Amino acid sequence: MKVVVTGASGNVGTSVLKALGGDPAVERVVGIARRVPASHFPKVTWCRADVSESDLVPIFRGADAVIHLAWLIQPSRDEALTRRVNVEGSRRVFDAVARAGVPALVHASSVGAYAPGPRERAVDESWPATGIASSFYSRHKAQAESLLDGFEAEHPDVRAVRLRPALIFKAGAAAEIRRLFVGPLLPHWLVREQLLRLLPYPRGLRTQAVHSLDVGEAYRLAATLPVRGAFNIAADPVLDAGTIAQALGARALELPVGSVRAAAWASWKLRLQPTSPGWLDMGMQSPLMSCDRARELLGWSPSVSSTQTVLELLAGLQRQTGLPTPPLDPAAGGPLRVRELLSGVGATDHV
Repeated sequence: MKVVVTGASGNVGTSVLKALGGDPAVERVVGIARRVPASHFPKVTWCRADVSESDLVPIFRGADAVIHLAWLIQPSRDEALTRRVNVEGSRRVFDAVARAGVPALVHASSVGAYAPGPRERAVDESWPATGIASSFYSRHKAQAESLLDGFEAEHPDVRAVRLRPALIFKAGAAAEIRRLFVGPLLPHWLVREQLLRLLPYPRGLRTQAVHSLDVGEAYRLAATLPVRGAFNIAADPVLDAGTIAQALGARALELPVGSVRAAAWASWKLRLQPTSPGWLDMGMQSPLMSCDRARELLGWSPSVSSTQTVLELLAGLQRQTGLPTPPLDPAAGGPLRVRELLSGVGATDHV
């Protein structure tokens, strides 16, 4: 079996490569990245390409499945660029799958694709995937899903799957996660359990997380099993102020959401950090997800709890952990993170 993976060098991509590499049924993997890593993964051949402009049909031809992960989270200040990759790039991937005659497509959606939903009960995959209006990430995920709806209607012969994971973390992605969401001004020594005795937390925020390696396994199953449709992917327990504070041995300080959002907006506008306030809106409004369908049809279950995943990320942030691919390289920000500062802290995607 030959599998092509777009966006193969990032947080989820490297976990997907690991899962596919351990599957005896998978003989060959083609990893697509804009910047080809020097590192090697079992069964993987790297291919330099950009989903927003490269001719993907020759790369996809002969594949048994395409796993589409390529996505831009930054630059948060240039939605024309992020949309060109996230939405138009997805359209180009779907079109190339059809033109190359690939029999299976697995698309990386997200909990962020969902419309606002309940906070006290979990929803299944039938909940509307129309997004959160104030989040560009959510809008793009919903728009990509709408394109996939059209693709499925036009190409019923292609087995199409979409995974909707919760927040995805692992220690090896800590350097990238800090760059994407926190920016260059956070001292790594500040992120340690001993110093987090008082945990500031937006009041009422309840969310879910899942370990990147568990997500990689879910993609492997989706690519190799005869399944179709959407699958929610998340680990227990649900994360709220009390759950995270207990895991850290800390005391939660719940803050008014309006105040947190105002601080996020001001610090983003002042280029102190790269995360626009739409991410908080998405966290506050997105529904909690039931993963029963993934357990029943994929045979998937997480091996790492959400709290263990968060603790692993915090340890990785403190140690400035990464992996030897361009997006995950701890040195990507340059000496004293100067490249991050010169990038405009969310103004370009060059870091």
